[in-house]
Amino acid sequence: MLTLLFTILLFFVFGKLLIFAVKAAWGLSKIVCTVVLLPLVLIGLVVVGLVKIAFPVLVVVGIISLFVPKTGY
Repeated sequence: MLTLLFTILLFFVFGKLLIFAVKAAWGLSKIVCTVVLLPLVLIGLVVVGLVKIAFPVLVVVGIISLFVPKTGY
């Protein structure tokens, strides 16, 4: 009986920890993509000579960032 109770509580605790870890990893990946990856891609496009692609991408991302509400702050 104690083993069953221990197993249930073990899954409950580690399940909550797993959910927290997934949320933290998702938040970190959004930050990395926004702050590091997008500027590197845009700079790479400009260096290669694809300004015709880099500029519209920059404009679209800028417009989206203006209209998407900032939540969680």
